[in-house]
Amino acid sequence: MKQRLRAGDRSQICYMGHTAHGAAASEREAEMKVKPIAEVLEYLAPAAEETGVEIVDAAWNMRERSLTIWIDAEEGVDLNLCERFHHAADALLDELDPTFGAAYTLNCSSLGLDRPIKTDRDFLRRLHEQVEVHLYAPVDGKKEYEGELLSFNEETFTILTDKGERTFERAKAAKVCLAIRV
Repeated sequence: MKQRLRAGDRSQICYMGHTAHGAAASEREAEMKVKPIAEVLEYLAPAAEETGVEIVDAAWNMRERSLTIWIDAEEGVDLNLCERFHHAADALLDELDPTFGAAYTLNCSSLGLDRPIKTDRDFLRRLHEQVEVHLYAPVDGKKEYEGELLSFNEETFTILTDKGERTFERAKAAKVCLAIRV
């Protein structure tokens, strides 16, 4: 089934896959044993290359018995690209059997505009864009800042606010995300 998901006013594209081969629905309450995400992502590298996407993140949801894979592409991600990647990944996952025979749903999704910026790749992707910074503790009396992301390294990142450049420790930022104007 295809559907467009909305998180408030911030939309993302998602392709909700079929339930994969595996155990019957009556076993849904049983604990699901799964292969580690790193192993799954390594196995899916050919599907990403074939469809021209970057796999940005993935997560198991044990309660929903699903695997969600977030993708990105230079030209952006639309429903057709999610669907193409989903079909390529589905064939490989049937071979890998990441749930050891248990039924699960494979979901393929765009990042969504409100996705947190966490990794070096995330920071690189958002260089020179407006970001919001939410801190665990106030700096100069404020816990929230907004500005253009100028640079980053392993420990810090720098933004240009309306009052000048500010450098923050990555470990002290509760959340960094794209600033969205509606």
